[in-house]
Amino acid sequence: MTLLITVFAAIIATYKWYIRKDDSLQLGILVFMYWGASIMWLVDAIFEFAELKAEYFTPAAEDMLNDSFLGLAVVALGLVIWIVRLLITDPKGSVRRALKTQN
Repeated sequence: MTLLITVFAAIIATYKWYIRKDDSLQLGILVFMYWGASIMWLVDAIFEFAELKAEYFTPAAEDMLNDSFLGLAVVALGLVIWIVRLLITDPKGSVRRALKTQN
């Protein structure tokens, strides 16, 4: 489930990055994080399949639920890292303008 969730997140982020004309949101970083996580989970799945063989395809419901939560946590953490980086770099100057108007 972790592989499936991160691959879907990577595909969605890649699609958004591809159709967007400007790079003001820096979606490329999000794309690289999600594809990197997907590759990591793919390698994990390959080694787990090599160890378990046919049992790999019949996971327990508890294991699937844990893997789903882990996949969602990875996607959420990637979003948090991307948003924090976006706020720090402030490519459009929105945060700076908001802070100046408060003073």
